[in-house]
Amino acid sequence: MPKRFPSISLSSYGVGWSANKRIAIVAIVVTVLLVIAASVAWLSGSDQQVQDHAAPAPASRPSSSETAPRAAAVSGSVLKPPQIAEPVEYAKSAAQMLWSYNTNDTTRDQQLAGMRAWMTEETAYSDSVSVSGQVPDPVLWSRMADQDQHATASVTEGHFPSAFKAALADDPSAITEAYIYVVTVNGKQQIAWKGGGSGAEERAVTLAVQCRPDHDCALAAIAPNVTQ
Repeated sequence: MPKRFPSISLSSYGVGWSANKRIAIVAIVVTVLLVIAASVAWLSGSDQQVQDHAAPAPASRPSSSETAPRAAAVSGSVLKPPQIAEPVEYAKSAAQMLWSYNTNDTTRDQQLAGMRAWMTEETAYSDSVSVSGQVPDPVLWSRMADQDQHATASVTEGHFPSAFKAALADDPSAITEAYIYVVTVNGKQQIAWKGGGSGAEERAVTLAVQCRPDHDCALAAIAPNVTQ
């Protein structure tokens, strides 16, 4: 059976960043959420393949039980950002995009371009490196394409982590600086490759989503993992 190459993963977030880069990202979150930095840790994730495990149970404040809306594809098979003004629903759609790819009909450059379309245009709050860093290097992408590797994703739930809600309760006006919301999303990624190979991996990601009033949301960063 052909060998399955590593999928686009969230577990490498932050690896190799300079101290200044890490401090800058944390500072943005602190500015928006006040004391949230004291209760966060970098997203560790897991690349270990699992088979048909149940997704984690929803937190105390679950969002809609419906899965993230699917949008029309753009730039190869990368999903186009939907017009959503609610942060949890947008984060669910963004997570689905991050966990989905198709090396059969999408080049690496197309994958990156499609992901950039989800990012906020406000450069002060946009950490595109945290998003583009999830895409394998050109050599690995080519090897994945040789094996026709592709992945689809389903979203189980999304919610505001307890640390975010606590910080917002302490000072509701803090969010008005940048209107960046922290959302944790859980789901599952289905991976397949040449020769009938397939597998499933549970996924979880914490995203920073910008949703200014009267504007559609946009992705700001793959954020630090926040306790539920």
